[in-house]
Order: sequence, then C-alpha cells, then structure tokens
Amino acid sequence: MASTGKLRQRVPVSARPNFEYDRIQEEEHTDDVFQNPNKRHPIEKILETDNASVVVVAVLTALAFALRFYKINHPDQVVFDEVHFGKFASYYILGEYYFDVHPPFAKLLFGLAGWFSGFDGHFQFENIGDSYTQNHVPYVGMRALPAILGSLTVPVVYAIMKQSGYSTVIAAFSAAIILFDNAHIAQSRLILLDATLIFFMSLTIYAYVRFQKLRYREFTTEWFSWLFATGFFMACTWGSKVNGVLTVATIGVAVLIDLWGILDYKRSPSMDYFWKHFAARAIGLIVIPFTIYLSFFWVHFALLPTSGTGDSFMSPAFQETLAGNEMLLSAQEIRYYDTVTMRHKDSKVYLHSHVERYPLKYDDGRISSQGQQVTGYAHADENNNWQIIPTKALPETGRGRIVRHNDMIQLLHVNTNTVLLTHDVASPLMPTNQEFTTWPRDDTSRFNETLFQLSLIDAHDGEAWKSKSGYFRLVHGQTRVSMWTHSKQLPEWAFRQQEINGNKNPSEKTATWFVEDIIADETGQDPKERTGHQPPKVPKKMNFFRKFGELQLLMLQHNAGLTASHPYASGPLNWPFLIAGISFWTENDPQKQIYLIGNLVGWWTCVVALSIYVGILGADLLSRRRNSNPIPAPVRNRLWNSAGFFFVVWAVHYAPFFLMNRQLFIHHYLASHLASALIAGAVLQFILSETINHPISVEAPTIRRHKRQYADIGLKGPIIFVLFSIAMFSMFVFLAPLTYGTPGLTGDQVNSKRLLSSWTLHFAAKKTAEVVQ
Repeated sequence: MASTGKLRQRVPVSARPNFEYDRIQEEEHTDDVFQNPNKRHPIEKILETDNASVVVVAVLTALAFALRFYKINHPDQVVFDEVHFGKFASYYILGEYYFDVHPPFAKLLFGLAGWFSGFDGHFQFENIGDSYTQNHVPYVGMRALPAILGSLTVPVVYAIMKQSGYSTVIAAFSAAIILFDNAHIAQSRLILLDATLIFFMSLTIYAYVRFQKLRYREFTTEWFSWLFATGFFMACTWGSKVNGVLTVATIGVAVLIDLWGILDYKRSPSMDYFWKHFAARAIGLIVIPFTIYLSFFWVHFALLPTSGTGDSFMSPAFQETLAGNEMLLSAQEIRYYDTVTMRHKDSKVYLHSHVERYPLKYDDGRISSQGQQVTGYAHADENNNWQIIPTKALPETGRGRIVRHNDMIQLLHVNTNTVLLTHDVASPLMPTNQEFTTWPRDDTSRFNETLFQLSLIDAHDGEAWKSKSGYFRLVHGQTRVSMWTHSKQLPEWAFRQQEINGNKNPSEKTATWFVEDIIADETGQDPKERTGHQPPKVPKKMNFFRKFGELQLLMLQHNAGLTASHPYASGPLNWPFLIAGISFWTENDPQKQIYLIGNLVGWWTCVVALSIYVGILGADLLSRRRNSNPIPAPVRNRLWNSAGFFFVVWAVHYAPFFLMNRQLFIHHYLASHLASALIAGAVLQFILSETINHPISVEAPTIRRHKRQYADIGLKGPIIFVLFSIAMFSMFVFLAPLTYGTPGLTGDQVNSKRLLSSWTLHFAAKKTAEVVQ
C-alpha cells in the first residue's frame, strides 16, 4: 500500500532543497512498474501480467462463490441469530417498528432481499430450529445476500494486496486465507450481519489504498473520487453493525498520521495548503459518511411507521409518532382521585402493597420499622390499585383537577386505606437506600413524610400527566429520594416479590415509572367515558434528529448492557488461537450441527505472521538505533507504511474488545482476522524477497521518476502458495461437516473433529477406559 503518512509537497524539483529532494527520491512511487526480463523468474513474469492476474481473480472468486453457496439451502431451519436478523427483515416488510443495538443498513439489505424473494414478512423467526420449508419462507434468497458479499470479499482482499504493491502470488496467498476459512464461510451462508460488515470494511481499506496512491496528484478528480469512495464504504461499514465504528476509527488514525506528515514545513509550502487537505478529508471522511449514516436511519424510520415490538424501548414522545401505538390510542389525562395502577418502566413490575409487614429484624441484624410492605409485583392484582390524593385545593370541575408535572401528591393504597411513605430507615436489601412503607390515612402525624413530587420525564411546567405515555419519577418531598426497584427478590416473608426502595439520586434514570391503567375516577365511572366521543388520533410528528439521537443513545446503552453470561461467549485473548467456537445449530436424529470455528491452518499462520511482523519492526528499531540499516529503505517503508496500515486495522478492530464488559464471541474477531491475513501476505513477501515492487504510486509531472525495482520471489513463492492452499483446503474439508451442518457425524467422528479439547461440540462419544482383567 502507498504510505499513509508520506504525502509530499508538490512543487518543482528545482525549488526543493537538495536533502529534501534526495529523501523524496528514496521513497518515490510511480505507477507502471517496469520489470527487468533478464532477471525475473519466468513463472513470476507470467504471474505478474494483467491476464494472469485476471485469471487468478476469476479462479479465487469462482471458488469463493462455490464454497459459500454449496448447500446454502441446508439447514432449512432458523439458525443462531437468524432469529433476530430474519425477524428484523420481516418487520421492514410489515412496517412494524422494532429496536436493535445495531445500525440498520445491513438489516435494510436483508429486508430488501426478502422483499425481492417474495417474503411476505409473516414468519417471525421465533426459535432456532423453526422450519422455513413448512412455513414457505424464501430463505435461500435472503441467505444469498451475505453469501454474495462474503464471496466478493475474497477478490477485494486480493485487490488490496495488488494495489499495495505485492506480487500476484502474495495477493492470492492473503485471499486464500479468507477463501478457505470455515468461520468466514459459515457466517456468509446465514442471515447474519458480519458478511456485510466485513465486505464493506475491506472495500474501505481498498478505497483508502487507492486514495493514498494518488497522493502526488492531490485535488484531481480521481483523487477526490477515491477519497469520497472511502467515506461512502466507511459509512456502509459503520451502518452495518455497531462495531463498524472501529473501521471509522481506523481510517481516523491513518488520516491523523497523514495530516501530521503534511503539516511538516518541508511538505507544505503554506498553511493554506495544509488546510485545503484538511478540509477535503473533513468533507470526504466526516461530512459525507455521517450524512450517509444518517440516511440509513431516515430510511429505517420511514419504513417502520406503525407500532411494533420496539415501542416500549422508546420515549413516549417517540411512541406517539407510531400509528396504532397504545400510548397514542389509549393515553388519557389523569385527574385527582383517579385510581390507577403503576408499573416500573424497565422491570414492568406493578407498585404493590399488602397487609403483611416487614419483620422486626432482618437476617443481617438490622432493625426495620415493621411497617406495611410495599413491593414490586409482576402480576395484575387488586393490591396494585392506588388513588391519587391532592395536597392543594381543587376546583369542583374542569381542567384544574388534572394532575400536572411537579405537583405534590399523596398515593393512597385503596385496599388498606394507607398512604405511601418513605423515611430514614434502611430498606430490607440495600442499607444505603430508604425503606418504602405506608401509613394510616387518618393519622396525619407523619403527613410530610407522605408527600411526593411528581416529576414527569422531559416535561414542561404545567404539562398534564397521562396514562401510558406519562413516564415519571416519584421523588419524596422531604428526603428527595426517588422511588426505585431492582431485580433482586425479597425473602419468603415478602412472597419473593421485588423490593421497592428510595434511591438517593432524585434523577436516577432507572427510577422511571408509568401509569398502566386508570381503574376508576372518584365517582366510580369508567374514565374512558368521561371524554365522550373522540376523533381518531393521528400519529404525532417528531424531529428526525431527536429520533436519531434518542435511538443512538439507546443502542449504546443496551449494547453495553449485554453482560449476561453465555455458554459460548469467549474472551479476546482466545480468539486468534481458536480456543473456542459457537454452536449455531443442532439436529438430534441425524446428529448434525453447525459449529462456528475457523480454519486452524490459516488462523495460526496469521498468529505466527503477526509475531514475526512485530519482531521485524522491533529488530529494525534496535538496529537503526545503533546506526545500522540492514533493511533497504524501500522495503522498510513498505513494512512500516503498507503492512503498518494493515497492523493498525488489525489492532483497532481487536484491542477495544479487551476494554468491553459485554458478551463477546469469536465472530467479533473476523474483521481483525481479515487484517491479519493481509499482514501474513506482507510478511511472506518480506521473507521470500529482499526487494519489493517499487514504486507503485501514480506519478506526478513535477516528480522525477525513481529507479525501478521488483519483488523477486522466484519459484519458491508459487510452490509455498500451492502447498499452503492444499493445507488450507484439507483443513477446510476436514471441518466442513461442522461448517455446513451436513453430513451427520457419529460420536467418534465428532471426537475426531475436536482438534482442541476446549471445543464444545455436540453428540461427542463418551470415552470409556478399558478395564484390564
């Protein structure tokens, strides 16, 4: 690849200082590499021709399509996360709003593929193993989309290496690592997001390489074209999956290095020159990608106008923009003396009380108030009914009787005729939080402790409190704690119900409640009848950027909240070594299974290549520190700039996972694995040849041509490639039953496929020791 940080000042040669001109010539790149026919090996001369390259690409692409489309109709059942992404495609076809932690671009493509295939959207992908055939789902057409993108990734990898100056054999070597990889193939054959993510990530790398090769022809049409193409593909990567933002970070790092080099006074005749470069990159790699990313969400919202499964994740204002939403249809203004039921937004438990009291002494020795228990109960019950009592004078009729934002109220528990109270007594399960209890309504000695401020979420002064849509926090007037609950259950003395306590943060986001229903007003009349006939409610409008911002925040919060344990979760340290995979699907009778695991030959080759690469750079640094230069300048530049860029791609897509506390799986490493395949090719060329194809960048009229050289890998390069491909293909075939889910395997065959003891394969035969008589 052309250097990410070697952009030169384009001024006439005569105007440059001699030392600068000499340094430029050491690193100069021009486009048409001229080979010396007297020294180049005949096989290599043939392979480096354009016709040979076309043949190699055609063979690689044909094999990629064959391996990824082979028996793509098997299994004809829902597999792994197809339960999610297939379902989301159906929601697009039906127009029903849903929520997911990932951006919508890849899912929009699945919806489009389903629509083209004739899918009506009514199959809901409920469970792994549900039959597509019995439900007449055109699943092959939907699976074909990732299979096509996964197949096209292989020639893109080849093109990246060729454009970066590597030999045809080396480019084919890197492409073969992806071509025969079982993990990439398994992911590309199913309705999953990773094939789309990796395809557009590879296109982003390719476009950026092409852009950097034009650094001596800056501000030309072609230069801008590849700059904007980089931004476009980067936006598609970002829009495919949440960790696509790591590709954005990768390009960001490369651009910062590039701009830092341009800032050098030897390379920028003026600051205006630098700011022109800065502005071009800001437009091409920030403004355009962000605009495209926004457009994905605009289409997403436009295609999902009706109420669906994702409603409850969104704010009331958002929900009221969806046709048929319960909040839009059923929300009613709440009046004083209405009897209501209230539910916690996150856990959905009702605010509940009953005649039983807290025990005098808890298990840890703390003392309670022995007050009436206030708990969270998951089911409908008469003990969930609370009446809203005013603390101010009210008019006899009219809108003055409506409860509003910031009103101070009491809540009367109807069945026990007691009012809600909290005080400076520790709650049963959390000594730092306050106990919630009730107090007899007729006893006014603790009146102030029964007063609560109604704080509506995102409300303006005087806004009416509504059922369904009026999310609120109940803040104690005296101690300023907010009514809160959590998932831990109380002991048997509270019937294993959920604890309600006072959180000392009055603006705690998880202390959000809503009124589920208005049971009756003070006259006992059905509240639905007091408003008379109402015209049909039309969905409200909401600014696109408000909707976008709300959804982005929720995506980040819920993605970070995926912390529950999973039997096939694994840590980042394990991924490059294939310590564990993921069980995608099983079928008991024929003992078939799909187990996501990579090709050990390819993955371990990449690990070795990464280690060698880091060692080479370390040795180069040490030798140069001692004024020794064992590596020629062009080769060193290729190692640091081209392979260095690949290393940045690998590291940025890998290192952040060490900082995450969420569920992690081996498929999160696939993007880094592709980058490691590029590094493996670069390392192999370094080992086989003391020279490189140099120069490779497009020349400019003001730059004098540098003496050309070429990589000399001889016959040993093709031999190593053939042997390596045979080893890769053999391992691929050996693991193929786990990749394709067919044929079924006996217990002993399953044991033979378990190359590492940490692989958790199904249907393995139990090993029994022979007893010697």
